[in-house]
Amino acid sequence: MNLYLREEFQDAWGSDPFAEVEKLTGEVFRQVKGRTTLRFEFNNKSYFLKRHEGVGWQEIIKNLVSLRLPILGAREEYQAINRLHELGIDTMTVAAFGERGFNPATRQSFLVTDDLVGTVSLEDFCIDWKKQPPPANLKYLLIRKVAEISGRMHGNGLNHRDYYICHFHLNTGRLDAKPRLTLDDIVLHLIDLHRMQIRDKTPQRWVVKDIGGLYFSAMELGLHKRDIYRFIKGYTGKNLKQAINDHRDFWMKVQSRAVKMYKSFYNKAPELAVKID
Repeated sequence: MNLYLREEFQDAWGSDPFAEVEKLTGEVFRQVKGRTTLRFEFNNKSYFLKRHEGVGWQEIIKNLVSLRLPILGAREEYQAINRLHELGIDTMTVAAFGERGFNPATRQSFLVTDDLVGTVSLEDFCIDWKKQPPPANLKYLLIRKVAEISGRMHGNGLNHRDYYICHFHLNTGRLDAKPRLTLDDIVLHLIDLHRMQIRDKTPQRWVVKDIGGLYFSAMELGLHKRDIYRFIKGYTGKNLKQAINDHRDFWMKVQSRAVKMYKSFYNKAPELAVKID
């Protein structure tokens, strides 16, 4: 059995943490076979729980036949959170983690993280941008921050697999801190890491999938072509000419994937596309 309990849970759950986790109730956000996500209160503080109860061999085989890696428990997300912290990327904070059972089909596990109070998803924060454009400085800083997080993540062998703007949570309390914001005032927490993969080096196809999904999810925000170019510069750390010349094939694949996703979802071609070739 693997177990980590932060101080506030050690006395309360120390005797049988799995039994205590089973008792937890709260607002259910997601419930699928073998996995439940809910928000609960403990000692006047809010937390999120992901509880895994084993998916069974049938589900494992179905995923493998479909060439998908099955989600077997909370360990992957626990490891992903720790790795992101090592890289200096803001994400969730672990309050408790437990795993027991050798059989992958029946293995039980749980992950408790602090509720990201005072944050909002980037999707919700930007939802009115098309009709009400934000201050230019704020938009530029957000694009740069997302680009730098993406580049650092992929440059260190991580890929998200559900990489959309809704999985960035912005700390809005920092936005009123100064009359003019700097990059340090933009705090973005990357969440929903249960499918994240960690390697020494990320294969390009998974990077394309991530950035293509991110691009697609931003296409309805009223961004301009120059905003996409800013992302490319921030992601690569190079000037635009060098960034495109050195990685032309990659950016063409990214745009192709994003456009394909957009057409499939909206049944029309996107207005936002940039000249790569």
